Amino acid sequence: MRALLLLILLVLAIPAAAAELKLASWNIAWLTLRQAGDPDLPRNLTPRRPVDLQLLAAYAKRLDADVVALQEVDGPEAAARVFDPGTYAFFFPAEQDTQRTGFAVKRSLRAAQNPDLAALDLRPRARFSLRRGTDITVEAAGRRLRLLSIHLDAGCRNAPLSDPIPDCDSLRQQAEILAGWVTERRREGTAFAILGDFNRAIGGAEDELLRILTAAAPLTRSTEGVSDPCWAGARGPRRFIDHILLGGEARSWLVPDSFRVMVYAEREREWRERLSDHCPISLRLRLP
Repeated sequence: MRALLLLILLVLAIPAAAAELKLASWNIAWLTLRQAGDPDLPRNLTPRRPVDLQLLAAYAKRLDADVVALQEVDGPEAAARVFDPGTYAFFFPAEQDTQRTGFAVKRSLRAAQNPDLAALDLRPRARFSLRRGTDITVEAAGRRLRLLSIHLDAGCRNAPLSDPIPDCDSLRQQAEILAGWVTERRREGTAFAILGDFNRAIGGAEDELLRILTAAAPLTRSTEGVSDPCWAGARGPRRFIDHILLGGEARSWLVPDSFRVMVYAEREREWRERLSDHCPISLRLRLP
C-alpha cells in the first residue's frame, strides 16, 4: 500500500507534457473542380488532372499539419480532394468566389467558425473580387487560439503603400482593416495568428504593411530573416509573400527554429501550374 501511494504521488508530481500544434499556410493556386470554360475561371487556366490532385494529396499527407490556412480553394469539395475529409474538417467564408480563403482543421481538435472578416473584400461585386478573411477559434490542451486566413490584394509586392496605383491603395486599406482585427484580439487578451498570402514581400520591420499591423499589437513574423526557397531559380531564394504572424500569448508558444517550407520534388516549370506556385509554410506551437 505504501509503495502504491508513493507511485501515485510520483505520477502526480510529473508535469503534464505540453501539447504541440502544427500550423501551416498553403495557397494551392486555383484549386477548383470547375471545368475549363467556366465563366468564373480565367480563360487560360488549365484544370488539374486527377494525377495532379493525387500528388497534392500526397504532399498534404506529408505536411501533416493540425491546422492549415488555405488560399485559392473553391470550397470544401475541392479541399476534400487534397485533404482527407475523414481527418480534416473544413471552414470557408460565406461567399461563392472561386478563390477563397479557408481552413482545414484536424477533427481531433475543437474548432468553431467566427464571422468572416468580410471587410477585406473591398470589391465584393467585381467578377474577380478580393477575398474575405476566414476566422476560426481552435481549442487544444485547454487553450484557445484565434486564427485568420487571408489572401490580400496583389500588385503592390514591393512598392510603397502610398504609391498612387490602385493595388497599393487597396493593400493599405486591407492593412488597416487587419490592424482593427488585431486591436480587437489584443483588447480581448486572446492568443492569435494571421496566416496566408499577404502578396507583400516583407523585408523587415520597416515595411509599411507590417508597421501598420504592429502599431496595433506586437507581432512575431515567422518568415523574418529567412528566404523563400519555393521554386528558387538561378537567382536563388526570394523574399516571402506568404507569412504567419503570431500575436498575444501565441508569441511565447512558438517552438524555436520550427519554421519550415515544404518544397516540391518536381522541378520542371509545368509543375508550378499543376501543383502550385506557392509552397506550404509551417511552424509549431507548444501550448503550456
